Amino acid sequence: MVRNQQHIMVRLGKLAATLAVLAASSATNACGTDGVAVQILGSGGPSVVDQRASASNIVWVDGRARVLVDAGGGAFLRFAESSAKIEDLSLIAITHLHADHVADLPALVKSGYFSDRTRVLPISGPSGGNDFPSLSEFLNAEFSEPRGAFRYLSGSLDGSDGFFKLEPRQVPANTKKPFEVFRDADLTVTAVSVPHGPVPALAYRVDVRGMHLVFSGDQNGSADSFWRLATNADLLIMAHAVPEDADPVARKLHATPSAIGLGAGQSRVKHMILTHLMARSLRTLDANIALIRKSYTGKLDIATDLACYPVPAP
Repeated sequence: MVRNQQHIMVRLGKLAATLAVLAASSATNACGTDGVAVQILGSGGPSVVDQRASASNIVWVDGRARVLVDAGGGAFLRFAESSAKIEDLSLIAITHLHADHVADLPALVKSGYFSDRTRVLPISGPSGGNDFPSLSEFLNAEFSEPRGAFRYLSGSLDGSDGFFKLEPRQVPANTKKPFEVFRDADLTVTAVSVPHGPVPALAYRVDVRGMHLVFSGDQNGSADSFWRLATNADLLIMAHAVPEDADPVARKLHATPSAIGLGAGQSRVKHMILTHLMARSLRTLDANIALIRKSYTGKLDIATDLACYPVPAP
């Protein structure tokens, strides 16, 4: 009864809230209204450093945010600052279930309740293993009744109570061949597993209008299947979390600069953006870039929050 009353009160306020947001938002997105671009919402990692939000990225197509890759801490605010709309998303693609990649997912789901979205929103992520839940288990632990942490948002799992439905698309965590998670007239999104220590983890490739956009996720750079996925990429968003002298544990989790440069060079990546930056990688950034440049001669940028990178049409 109480829940129904709360639902009615919130629904009555939706129109007023929507009008208020429209009136307050006069800014346009930094990526423009034409063509394809990638915007870095969060360029940091799990540690508080350099005013960076945790991992999150948007693929823009003609001024619409079509794919959200990860939703780490700070993604909620950066999503709003980017002028993206949850109504426009075709897919949320989660690389793995570390907090710095999914912490703001509940906030975005709750925000979506106040939007005009009614259609299903696919969300992809890895199957479980090594004490990590699968994507479906994670969503249930977050949102399901009666024991989910945010069970008052349980309507997001079945489309009830005024929510749009999240539709899990689970990727086998050991897949070496590209696994298709989404396709429509404009976009095809595929995933492969990547080595991130014991953590089930994915990388993604977004193919749109003949352009190839690749998101490495967190990984140690040793998987040939990933570098095949990144072959001839127009844009590679590559995690750079450790220096060359990282300890053995860190090297099992993250790619060293030399591994990044070698892989990107052999894969003929056209433009690479280093993200997931941490104090330990920023501290020796110039030296790290020099190591990458030994093998990679393409365009190279260092990510900052909300930076937008248009992708030239082929």
